[in-house]
Amino acid sequence: MINKKIIVTGCAGFIGSNLTDRLLENGHEVIGIDNFSTGQRQFLQNALNNSKFKLHDIDLLDFNSVKDIFSNVHTVFHLAANADVRFGIMHPKKDLEQNTIVTFNVLEAMRMNGVKKIVFSSTGSVYGESKVIPTPEDGPFPIQTSLYGASKVACEGLISSYCEGFGFQSWIFRFVSILGERYTHGHIFDFYRQLKLHPDSLSILGNGKQRKSYLYVQDCLDAILISLEKANERVNIFNLGFDGYVEVNDSIGFILNELNLNPKLIYSGGDKGWIGDNPFIFLDTKKIQALGWNPKLDIKEGVIKTVNYLKKNEWVFEERL
Repeated sequence: MINKKIIVTGCAGFIGSNLTDRLLENGHEVIGIDNFSTGQRQFLQNALNNSKFKLHDIDLLDFNSVKDIFSNVHTVFHLAANADVRFGIMHPKKDLEQNTIVTFNVLEAMRMNGVKKIVFSSTGSVYGESKVIPTPEDGPFPIQTSLYGASKVACEGLISSYCEGFGFQSWIFRFVSILGERYTHGHIFDFYRQLKLHPDSLSILGNGKQRKSYLYVQDCLDAILISLEKANERVNIFNLGFDGYVEVNDSIGFILNELNLNPKLIYSGGDKGWIGDNPFIFLDTKKIQALGWNPKLDIKEGVIKTVNYLKKNEWVFEERL
């Protein structure tokens, strides 16, 4: 991608901050947008020292504050979202507002400013509890099992409609869980936090036999950037994940071994940890692999890197303890 002026929404988040650093390293001018509801300013330490980065601390729900920022922009990487699948039923409006309505605002700001290219972080959750494993991009969409997944399906629909109606071009990525440096949401974070408070016991939602696939964050970014170079359809949809999976129990073993702990494991039972938890996530990634991409790290290596990051950066837990 030729050096351009780029917007990254959710720039202070886990994936967004890593993406921001990568784009700046590649010579792009980056405009970051984040309301810091979950993002961390410390993740932007490198970016804030770069003259090609400009930060806007605003909420994407405030359209009047957002629309003028998109002037003279080449590409928008839209990563800002509520990613809290588990507690969606406790605040159903949040997924609608922070995922679907925010995406509509981004698309409208793009349309008003003549911006035509959008990169969107969707999720493997759009497949619900798929009967087709591994699940391909053209697999059937079953009944949705989470408000998060439903909101992302709506976002994908809006984006593809803007591509058809207004000549946009999009790259939509359906992620499995992403791991690595600056990770602050998900099972490794939750398990580490528990073990930090009480190293003798670990509570696990479900039976621990849920099968999941994970992907290291830098491998995820490699896939995104390769697809931007090589995929040129009006709507480009890619699954991103590792070509394999582990049980939650396997992941727990990796974590405990790295921390040298042997706690009592307490299971809540059942094949799901919560409403909307898919007991088997394994995406078919042949489409992105056909572009020449393959992950450099396997799931175990990604888990270990994440644990070591958390060990060295326990400040990320300070507001959550």
